[in-house]
Amino acid sequence: MSQVTLYHNSRCSKSRQTLALLEEQGHSVAVVEYLKTVPTREELQQIIAKLGIQPRDLLRNKEEEYQQAGLNDASLSDDQIINAMVAYPKLIERPIAIYGDKARIGRPPEQVLELFK
Repeated sequence: MSQVTLYHNSRCSKSRQTLALLEEQGHSVAVVEYLKTVPTREELQQIIAKLGIQPRDLLRNKEEEYQQAGLNDASLSDDQIINAMVAYPKLIERPIAIYGDKARIGRPPEQVLELFK
């Protein structure tokens, strides 16, 4: 069984639940604490591609930094949004599980199980 990479925030209950679920299912999990080890622009672009979403869809829009950075401006480019996530990693939706060439956001945690179908 291949290893799952989990972009994780230990302070987030959904992230903790997702990690526990993956471990209960017998998966080997490489945990990336993305607030401490911030993904690069290139890594974020790869994650977004694996998720099959737009960069804006990976933003946590209720965070204070979202408002401060003016990210509610619909005219911002994908590059500007990705740059904001690198500058403010707290804005990255979590948890993100990656398995091979696929990724899922663990909201709800059971959604990551789609990676193994």
